[in-house]
Amino acid sequence: MSLAVEVRGVEKRYGSVQALAGISLEVHAGEFFALLGPNGAGKTTLISALGGLARADAGSLAVMGHDVTRDFREARRAVGIVPQEIVFDPFFTVRETLEIQSGYFGLRRNGAWIDELLERLALANKANANMRALSGGMKRRVMVAQALVHRPPVIVLDEPTAGVDVELRQTLWSFIRSLNAAGHTILLTTHYLEEAQQLCSRIAMMKEGRIVALDSTANLLASFSERVLRVKLANGTLPEALAAVATSEAGGAWRIPIQDIAHVEDALARLRAAGIEIASLEVAEPELEEVFVKIMHAERVEKAA
Repeated sequence: MSLAVEVRGVEKRYGSVQALAGISLEVHAGEFFALLGPNGAGKTTLISALGGLARADAGSLAVMGHDVTRDFREARRAVGIVPQEIVFDPFFTVRETLEIQSGYFGLRRNGAWIDELLERLALANKANANMRALSGGMKRRVMVAQALVHRPPVIVLDEPTAGVDVELRQTLWSFIRSLNAAGHTILLTTHYLEEAQQLCSRIAMMKEGRIVALDSTANLLASFSERVLRVKLANGTLPEALAAVATSEAGGAWRIPIQDIAHVEDALARLRAAGIEIASLEVAEPELEEVFVKIMHAERVEKAA
């Protein structure tokens, strides 16, 4: 399988701050890949280095086989980056902004693709509006369109849905999914972990400039999270067999680990046999948020030791 992104031993320091401490990472062509971590973990620094906006102190980075330093022009053509910050030129309309961006890549007849981007990102009715007249959500849509205007095989989304409404999220993810299905590689950073869980097949977690976990989403969920039955009792206490494995949660609910539907039926049968009434219950599937918290906490414990 060919590689869309190769990161080998990359280091980057800003004064006394070690932003990247020997990062190595591979993203396969066609993957939907998540790069997660707390603020200050080094995610944006890594993305900046990948796009040639920051120069690594050591190591190498390549996009679609093109080294970002030695073969900068081709590497830059191969990637489209949607940054966290909303940056725009207030003197142009939406269409003019995309036409100018096309010109940066030497694209003279790009009108049909620009029209498609405007339509797919629900910007068609804003095509002739000045950028400074747009809402924050609309400006972010334009930034996505700018990153895609040259049809890059690798698309990097750095917190693309931060602070935007539900409609934009749905519109964006529908479009990005279709691009991924067409063969584009997607590299996503987000603090909305449910997005990463639903969209991404593999996940890397970063902390303090290092990768502290890297595996398929399914393996991470299986290793660090669990399916549980959350139950709140109307009367009585848990039978001894359930109490031995249960943990209490805020609000008076109990968290009981389960493996499958048979375990749910067994737990309910034990409660009925004990004459206990249930006030509420739910079966909760493994969550990436739980995985993330456990891995970050484990890192803190190791450092403290």
